[in-house]
Amino acid sequence: MEFWTAATNAPGQAAQMARDAEARGFDGVSMGDTATLAADPYVGLTVAAHTSPKLKLIVGVTNPVTRHPALTACAIASVQIESKGRAVLGIGRGDSAVSKFGLKAASASELETYIARLQGYLRGDKVEMNGKASSLEWLKALDLPKVPVDVAATGPKVIAAGARQAERITFNLGANPERIAEGIKLARQVRKDAGLPADGLTFGAYLPVAPHPDIKAARLLVKGVTGVYARFQAMPGHPSDLISQEDRKVIETVGANYNNAHHGRADASHAVYLEDEFVDRFAAIGSAEQVAERLAGLFKLGLDWLLMVGPNRRADADAAEESWRLLSEVVMPEVRRTK
Repeated sequence: MEFWTAATNAPGQAAQMARDAEARGFDGVSMGDTATLAADPYVGLTVAAHTSPKLKLIVGVTNPVTRHPALTACAIASVQIESKGRAVLGIGRGDSAVSKFGLKAASASELETYIARLQGYLRGDKVEMNGKASSLEWLKALDLPKVPVDVAATGPKVIAAGARQAERITFNLGANPERIAEGIKLARQVRKDAGLPADGLTFGAYLPVAPHPDIKAARLLVKGVTGVYARFQAMPGHPSDLISQEDRKVIETVGANYNNAHHGRADASHAVYLEDEFVDRFAAIGSAEQVAERLAGLFKLGLDWLLMVGPNRRADADAAEESWRLLSEVVMPEVRRTK
């Protein structure tokens, strides 16, 4: 049972982020890979590795569009060296990291091909690309475990790609236990059909989290990221059969009106379509006791970690600070006690 905090590499703040995460009791820290919005995650995670001797470190997430697989493997393997084996490589189809360059997200098939090549580089194998075989020639000389690959997944095709090619899947399905349970079931079946061992894959979830006694304040603290994750479910190829009619309407409206210039912001124009009831269902918010109960229920489904996008200080700094306190002092200790 692991709690990770998801953030970006704010320029010059990587060391402080690591200290804060460790002080609050987190097991790991994530830094996203969006060049137009934040500093380089591999540099930030390297700084975090030297600041904290315990925190696990994940790129959350990179994509197959903006980086060659050998360069991605080289970067995260370098973090693995500096952290003495605490690195994880998170990857998805691509969202703001590609759209802000006028590029398109990779298809599930393109993502799977990329991951297969990436895994080859991370193992130190020779990988064929463009009629040329290459490898990270320096990697095999090091006595370190291979960096695990974690696929950020929402739709069944990406879940299946992750099940076949990766060691980890982190679902972008909100706090919906039925959808997470179905995702785990699908991934396990895909592994079985591919003749792969069931114990070679573990699961987590990306989740907006903000405990606070004032529900209106709690909603504002997660509204920005809830809009981001809702948009993921509106991307082409994501089925809607497991989404309730009321949630489907919100997701489709947010997706159709998403303002990429205000990506992740609670005051974005598309945020007006995030109805209170949708935020309450999608995110883990409410009193500390309510949030702890909800998170404990998700772990019981078979998740091994939660990668939590915590309270957003842009909404209200005082409310955010209180929410962080409740999360670290009440929610996470309570969930760990229920294990």
